[in-house]
Amino acid sequence: MLFYSSPLCYTERMKLPDAFLNRMRRQLGGDFPAYVRAMEQTPRRALRVNTLKIASEALPALLGIALEPCGVIPEGFLVPEGFAPGRHPLHAAGLFYMQEPSAQLPASLLDLQPGEAVLDLCAAPGGKSGQIAAGLQNTGLLVANEIVPSRATVLQRTLERLGVRNAVVTSMRPDALCQALAGCFDAVLADAPCSGEGMFRREPQAVADWSEAHVAACAVRQRAILDSAALALRPGGRLVYSTCTFSPEENEQTVEAFLQAHPDFSLAGMHHLYPHTSTGEGQFAALLRRAGDGAARTEAPRERPVREWEAFCRDAMTHTPEQPARLLPDGRVFLLPERLPPALDKLRVLQAGVPAGEIRNGRFQPAHALFLAYEKAAFQSAVELGGAALSAYLAGEAIPCTAPGSGYAAVCVQGYPLGFGKLTGGTLKNHLPKGLRMR
Repeated sequence: MLFYSSPLCYTERMKLPDAFLNRMRRQLGGDFPAYVRAMEQTPRRALRVNTLKIASEALPALLGIALEPCGVIPEGFLVPEGFAPGRHPLHAAGLFYMQEPSAQLPASLLDLQPGEAVLDLCAAPGGKSGQIAAGLQNTGLLVANEIVPSRATVLQRTLERLGVRNAVVTSMRPDALCQALAGCFDAVLADAPCSGEGMFRREPQAVADWSEAHVAACAVRQRAILDSAALALRPGGRLVYSTCTFSPEENEQTVEAFLQAHPDFSLAGMHHLYPHTSTGEGQFAALLRRAGDGAARTEAPRERPVREWEAFCRDAMTHTPEQPARLLPDGRVFLLPERLPPALDKLRVLQAGVPAGEIRNGRFQPAHALFLAYEKAAFQSAVELGGAALSAYLAGEAIPCTAPGSGYAAVCVQGYPLGFGKLTGGTLKNHLPKGLRMR
C-alpha cells in the first residue's frame, strides 16, 4: 500500500484508496512506479512573482533568498524550506503569491493580450485571477467569479493585495453569470471544482473525500460549468478548461463530450502534469478555440466627476488616476476598469475596480486598497519603514515619525507600498486594517 506524508504534519502517514491506486496503475502503465515514488516525497512550495509590481528577476534580492525556477512559467519559482511567506512584509505588499507550481499552468495557456476582456469563472482563492491581471497588465477587464460567498471574500482580499485594478468580482452561479454576459469575453478560464486527486500530497481531506462516485459527480458538474463558459465567449475566443485531478472522466472525457455538444469549438492543446513529471502536484488543462471572429461585448464606463475624490488627488497624489471614479449611494468610491460588461447592474457584484475610499462629512477618506493599487511615486508623501518601526506598523501601532508634511502618506517597505497612515504632530497614525495586522 502507498502512504505519503502530509505537508501539514510530516510525521503523519495517510493511506491512498486502493480503488484510486488501481485506476492510476491502469492509467499510467509503466510510469506508475515513478508516480508512487514521487508521492512518497515531500512536495515543494512555490511562488509566482506579481509582475504588476516587480520584475521577476528583481524579487530574489529583495527577499534575500535563492529562488529556483519551477519550470512551468517564467515568473514561477520554488522557495527554500523554512521560508515563511505569510509574515513577510513583501508578501503583505503584494509582490508575490504563493502558488503550487502546476496551478500556474492554466492561466498561462490563455495567451493574454493587454486590453482584452477575460472571465475567471471559478476564481477563488484568486491566484489564477491575479495571474490573469498580470497578463493583461492591469488593462481591459477581468471578471473574477466565485459562487461561495466566504470564498469570494478571500478572492477580493487576494486581488486587493496584488494591486489588481481591472477586476470586477462577482458571486453567482456560473450558468446565471454566463447567460447575463453572453459573448462578453475574449478568453475564459474554467478551473472547475474537481475530485482533487492532484492535491493528495497536500490536502489529506481530498483523500478522505475521494470515491469513484465522487469522481462521477464532479464530472457531471464540470460539464455544466464548461457549457456555461462557452456561452460567455465571443466568436474566435479562447477557453481553457482545467482541473487538479487525474481522472479521465473529469478531464479527457469531459472535453470530448463538450466538443461533441459544441461543434463550433476545436481542441488546440491538452496538457497533463503529474508529480513524477513536473515540480508540482497535478494539473490537467485543455485549450479550446471557438470558430468565427467577433468582438467582446463590453463598454467604456461613463461617470460623473467626484469632486471629493479629485480634491484628495490634488492634496495627496501626484496625479489623478485615469480610471473613472464611481460614487455609490452609500458614499463609497470605486475606480473602475477601462471596460465593463453591459449587464453589470444585473449581476451580484461584490467589487468593481479599486475600492478607493469613501466620502464622510464631505471629505474623501482613502482605503487600504488604494495604496496597494498604485506605486510609491503616485503619492505625494511616502514613509519608508524597516526594522522595529515596520514591525510596529504591521502590528497596528502608531509610529513616531519625523517625515515632513502632514496628511495621508503611503507606508512602504523597500520602496513598495503596503498600506498607509496619516502624518500629524510627529506621529504616523496607523490605518492598516485590523484583519491584516500581525502581532
